[in-house]
Amino acid sequence: MELDRSATIFITGATGFIGTTLTRQLLAEGWRVRGMSRSKPKLPPGYEGDVSELWEHPNFEYVAGDVNDIDSIVRGMTGCKYVFSLAGYARNYARDPSVFFKVNVDGVQNVLNAAKKLDVERVVLTSTIVTFGPTPKGQLCDETLERITNVCYTEYEESKTEGEKLALQMAKKGLPLVIVNPTRVYGPGQLSEGNAMAGLIRDYRRGVGPFLINYGVNYGNYGYVEDIARGHRLALEKGRVGERYILGGDVASLLELYQTIDKVDGKKHFKLPLYKFAPLLVGHALKIWAGLTGFYPRITPGWVKTFLVDWKYSCEKAKKELGYDPISLEEGIRRTCEWLDRLDDQKKTNVDRSRRREL
Repeated sequence: MELDRSATIFITGATGFIGTTLTRQLLAEGWRVRGMSRSKPKLPPGYEGDVSELWEHPNFEYVAGDVNDIDSIVRGMTGCKYVFSLAGYARNYARDPSVFFKVNVDGVQNVLNAAKKLDVERVVLTSTIVTFGPTPKGQLCDETLERITNVCYTEYEESKTEGEKLALQMAKKGLPLVIVNPTRVYGPGQLSEGNAMAGLIRDYRRGVGPFLINYGVNYGNYGYVEDIARGHRLALEKGRVGERYILGGDVASLLELYQTIDKVDGKKHFKLPLYKFAPLLVGHALKIWAGLTGFYPRITPGWVKTFLVDWKYSCEKAKKELGYDPISLEEGIRRTCEWLDRLDDQKKTNVDRSRRREL
């Protein structure tokens, strides 16, 4: 599909981890972007790219809105030829689990209905690798895998699976929709739950929570955020309607991920191997405590369970059909560590400046 470079692109979730990176890439390519979110983001010091380059860019238009507010969606999408639907509730926990379904199912349906009503030319929906379910032991799988279990480990997984099914049904009825399924995304950007892997890398390097869940034997696919965002852009141009594309990078076990960090840092960090029962027990305790006090749990039983199975997926379909070309895990870890170091240096500089002002 040849894209109209004079068109405006509408993005929901433009202030999220992937959405911010995608917005920056599109603006750098000369696109006009209209980004919708409930509020403008407060980016941390050291963020890759000045805020003015994004939200104050002459080709960027911010629209306040919510995927559960149909009027705001239509208002933001009107006049746009292409749509990226990235908005989602991607957290470990919600005291009211219905929020996952309100955003990841109802919100998706609202965006897609608006796209159909406004007759947009192409929609790219951001789903997730977890909708495919875990992979059989020892097998490298792709988009053709039939889900091997009906069990969903988290409300996030369940709601995203339901939202994806709804989207595929709409594609069959004529909506020009392509779905992308990012894997475990990491890299420079927001240190939010959407970028939990960067937080894990930071903590491991600091010796905080260096836990090898289930001895680190289970596999996942790890995708660098710049690659993931670029994959979205490729899906817009080259993706086939009604198809799903896994966007990620290298496959590695949790132990291999930590070993890669060791290699990049040039030293071995402490690792604490744990059998599955210990983190599950902690997850249950934190979830109970959260229900009683309102405390936000960093891990939950469902989150732990996702690390006790394999998510060994290939990106070959995206490479062949889209021209997707991700960097290696080692290079992605190196860039992420360099960014984290810059963040730490920036924090130290800010502290020193504050002390000098006090004196």
